[in-house]
Amino acid sequence: MFGDIGAPELIIVLIIILLLFGPGRIGKVAGELGKGIRNFREGLSGKDEETTVKPEPPKDPNQTK
Repeated sequence: MFGDIGAPELIIVLIIILLLFGPGRIGKVAGELGKGIRNFREGLSGKDEETTVKPEPPKDPNQTK
C-alpha cells in the first residue's frame, strides 16, 4: 500500500507541512523531538545524573538569627 511512495510524493508532503506550520514552529518541534530522543537514549543506557535539588529543611518560625 505505502510501497509506492517516492521522492515527489515526499516533497509534496513536506511542502504541505511547511505551509501549515511554518518554519519557526517546525524548528521548535524538531528541537524538542531531538531532546526527547536524547533523554530516551540516556535513560536506556542507564546514565543516571543526579540533577535533583535537595530541598532545604523547613525554617522554624520561632527561631531568630
